[in-house]
Amino acid sequence: MTDSTVVVRVPATSANLGPGFDTLGLALALYDEVEATLFEPASTSSTSSTSSNGRVAMVSVEGEGTGELDLGEGHLIVTTMRKTFDRMGLPQPRGIRLRCRNRIPHSRGLGSSSAAICAGIVAARALAAAPYAARPRPDGPAFSYEGNPAERAFTDDDAFALATEIEGHPDNVAPCLAGGLTIAWMEQPGVPRMVKLVPHTDVRPVALIPRHRLSTEVARGLLPEQVPHTDASANAGRAALLIAALTGRPEQDLLMAATEDRLHQDYRAPAMPQTAELVKRLRGAGVPAVVSGAGPTVLAFPAADTQDLIAPEVGTDWHIQPLDVETHGACVVSPETR
Repeated sequence: MTDSTVVVRVPATSANLGPGFDTLGLALALYDEVEATLFEPASTSSTSSTSSNGRVAMVSVEGEGTGELDLGEGHLIVTTMRKTFDRMGLPQPRGIRLRCRNRIPHSRGLGSSSAAICAGIVAARALAAAPYAARPRPDGPAFSYEGNPAERAFTDDDAFALATEIEGHPDNVAPCLAGGLTIAWMEQPGVPRMVKLVPHTDVRPVALIPRHRLSTEVARGLLPEQVPHTDASANAGRAALLIAALTGRPEQDLLMAATEDRLHQDYRAPAMPQTAELVKRLRGAGVPAVVSGAGPTVLAFPAADTQDLIAPEVGTDWHIQPLDVETHGACVVSPETR
């Protein structure tokens, strides 16, 4: 598996989407790109991280996370690749070199850690398949490849399970791997499942991204252990309505009702008051809006006639980024498509 290179592209994701707490996710057309190379190191480099077992990792980062991320064996993509090789029953490569071009904002509720995890898994699978005629399956997820006996034993379900195990929950890794709108759940401990749906072509999200960050752990720590039965019932109904609205009837009145939440957004508001206030203002102006993932990014679902209502409510402290829905998910890209 040495002296092989692949380039992987992974999308940003927005989880929860209001009422679909820890279940719903949407892939967005904002991408990180990773060039991964396996090599046989000749000697230890000053820019590399060498472990006690002689493994070497060399990582360069452009864009988000520059100057902040581990540039060696501790980088999340490197650790994920090594876990994937282990899970596939393959020998560990001595050297891994990564060139990361990061566009997904970190700690903003847009799935940057899930993107890194999925990139590591997809890269490892593709590199394992390098000696074979790896090609995308026309009838399967974009991250699937055929031809490699080892990879055939490491199924798409295995890839999803490993991504969920590393991330801790499936709602971001599901749309990152599969694309589109996903419903994810745990069949039993260690066995995640997902269903992929195709959103209506009129669904065109707008991400409102602040400069400040928020740790997912901090946001999750604010949630209560129990919620009123009436709130749980209300969210179940809204989540069902949201699926109908996003896939078949993206009308503003339905999306407004469907994006109501009682399980997590209000509880997390003290950690991101600006986000909570922006969601309130947008909804008051007639624009369906939710907290993206654990925040602090806001995701809006405007129609053509409500798009212009966003900017006056946002002001100058937020970056307004319209995004298409990414329908295919994580993939290996050829040089001519980069």
